Amino acid sequence: MKDDFFKNHVQSPLSEEQKKNFTGLNYFPENDALRFTLDLERYAQPEHVEMQTSKGDLRDYSRAGQIRFPVNGQEVTLQVYESEDNPGEYFLPFVDATAPQETYGAGRYLEPERVGLDKLLVDFNVAYNPYCVYDYARWSCPIPPAENRLRVRIEAGEKNF
Repeated sequence: MKDDFFKNHVQSPLSEEQKKNFTGLNYFPENDALRFTLDLERYAQPEHVEMQTSKGDLRDYSRAGQIRFPVNGQEVTLQVYESEDNPGEYFLPFVDATAPQETYGAGRYLEPERVGLDKLLVDFNVAYNPYCVYDYARWSCPIPPAENRLRVRIEAGEKNF
């Protein structure tokens, strides 16, 4: 479905030249150990965050809270952001130890799904590359903040293009 969108749709992030040779996106094998229902440890006073983008402009978010989860026996923490333009929509940009050899060096994205009061479905199998991977000049992508850079490997989701 996503491959068809990338290859054929007018709003694809790929250039016409890239579409000619596109055979599909690369993914890690499905990994059930990296699909979680987690408590969002919500901050009493969400902090305003200006996230730098690949083109140097700033995007406004608020740091909604944090999540904790195990990866290969090690507990890790990530900050969850909420778009100031779209309250209630969560954004989880991250970089892990698979970057830059196997995944995009500047990081990948997830949109955790709200599944209850302060409960989020966080499925790293659907982690994806920002559009600037495909055309750096055409797209401006938020860069994951230092607080969301992990030393563990998240072997799930989209790999390098």
